[in-house]
Amino acid sequence: MEFRSQADRDYANGAFIAGAAEYPARWAGRAAAFRAGLGARAVLDLAYGPGARQRFDLFLPETTARGLLVFVHGGYWLAFGRADFSHLAAGAVARGWACAMPSYTLAPEARISAMTAEVAQAVRAASARIAGPVVVTGHSAGGHLAARMAAAEGPAPVVRVVPISPLADLRPLLATEMKAKLRLDLAEARAESPCLLPRRAEVQAHVWVGGQERPAFLWQARVLSEDWACPWTVAPGRHHFDVIDDLETAESALTDACLGGL
Repeated sequence: MEFRSQADRDYANGAFIAGAAEYPARWAGRAAAFRAGLGARAVLDLAYGPGARQRFDLFLPETTARGLLVFVHGGYWLAFGRADFSHLAAGAVARGWACAMPSYTLAPEARISAMTAEVAQAVRAASARIAGPVVVTGHSAGGHLAARMAAAEGPAPVVRVVPISPLADLRPLLATEMKAKLRLDLAEARAESPCLLPRRAEVQAHVWVGGQERPAFLWQARVLSEDWACPWTVAPGRHHFDVIDDLETAESALTDACLGGL
C-alpha cells in the first residue's frame, strides 16, 4: 500500500486492521439497538449550543445516577458522530452511571481548538443535569479531546479522564495529508497537544491503548502517561478499532479504569 509520507503510514489505522471497512456499520447497528433497548432512558438530541452538531445524547440508569461518564467519539476530527457509539454507554449504565455522548463540529468547518471548546461546553451542559462526579473518556481524536478536559482550562466538574488511544502530541500530524483538512499549523498543534499542557492536580488520569495498535499510537499513549505522570494500560490483543469494545461491559478493566473507586 502506498502512502504519501511515513507520517501518513504511521497514522493509518484501517490499512492495518483486517475487515476495517466493516466496523462503522457494526458500530452504528449496535448503537441503534442499544438506544432502542433503553427506551425512555435514552434522552436524545439535547442541545449544548446553537450549532447543528452541538448536541448530546444522555443515557440513564434505572435508578438515580451515581455520576456522569462523558464519551467523546473519534474519527480524526473529520468523521462520525454521537449516534455511531451509543452502545459504548452500556457498561457505565449497568454500573448505575449516566453516560453523555456529544457530537461536535468537524473539520474542515471547525479547527481543533474550537472542538475543544465545544466538548468543554458539552461536559458542562451534561453535568448540569446529573449530580455526582464527572469522568470524561474518548477514543482516538476523542481521546485527545477527553485529555484536553484535564488541562488547566478544562471544565471544573471533571474528576478523571481516561483517554483511549489518544492523539496526545499533534505535532507529528503536521507531516500528514490530513493536516490540510484540519487546518493545523504549528501554533495550534502546540496549544492543543495535551502532553505539552499541565494536567490539573485535582483531575486523575489513566491512559488506555491497544497492544496491537500502530506504533505511533503506542508512542502517543506512553508520552502522555510520562508527561502527566499517570498510569497507562496496554490492552493485550486490542487494535485501534476494537480497543473501545470493553466499554460495553460493566465489569471490564476499561470500564473500571473509568469509574472504579468513584
